[in-house]
Amino acid sequence: MPVDKMVDLSGRQLRRLPLHICSFRELVKLYLSDNNLNHLPPELEQLQNLQILALDFNNFKALPLVVCTLKQLCILYLGNNKLCSLPLELRLLQNLKTLWIESNCLQHLPEVVCELSLLKTLHAGSNALRTLPAQLRGLQELRTIWLSGNLLSEFPPVLLHMPFLEVIDVDRNAIRFFPSLAHLPGLKLVIYDHNPCRNAPKVAKGVRRVGRWSEESPEPRKRSGAVIEITLDERPSPPPTDKPEPEAES
Repeated sequence: MPVDKMVDLSGRQLRRLPLHICSFRELVKLYLSDNNLNHLPPELEQLQNLQILALDFNNFKALPLVVCTLKQLCILYLGNNKLCSLPLELRLLQNLKTLWIESNCLQHLPEVVCELSLLKTLHAGSNALRTLPAQLRGLQELRTIWLSGNLLSEFPPVLLHMPFLEVIDVDRNAIRFFPSLAHLPGLKLVIYDHNPCRNAPKVAKGVRRVGRWSEESPEPRKRSGAVIEITLDERPSPPPTDKPEPEAES
């Protein structure tokens, strides 16, 4: 048993998890990133003290159900796999606070995510999401949601009813219009760059914006009673992209 209760087997080109790892029953952190895994042994269920499990950058087409038996998990990394859905059994992970499911094949955000009542951070970028389920508003502990690189054609309406959100990232989508976000009292940062929008989202004082017109929100100019849209040549150049990297919670 490692003294620090951590095993890191990242980048080992593993096709199978070595079974002896499952005998370390006091293990708290297990990193299996950047391998060739597509399944996990049922013996993994013995690791009931596991709090962090990293399965990103592997070949999983489905989340092994044994992961859903690890009820002490707080952080689960599933990014850069081939997941098209998540099992209903994920709801058993009621201690989960951070979920990374970016860079998969998700066309819909699995509604089971909305049952993770303690979730604080959700990374769901680089999928094929077009909408978000209305049930998401029930996640009252959620503070950060990353949706960059999806197929959103409108700002997800459910986010307008989540006043506890602190960070909203909808960078690199297909949003053409942004509603006002000034009524969200918890908001600290909104990233909306690389959208074909004609306006910046209005925010409360002190909220940082990253995107076109982040310093001001231009309104259509009126001449002789006619509304003339701002042309591309008249728009300010977009600021340098300084999108912060998501930070995992420990």
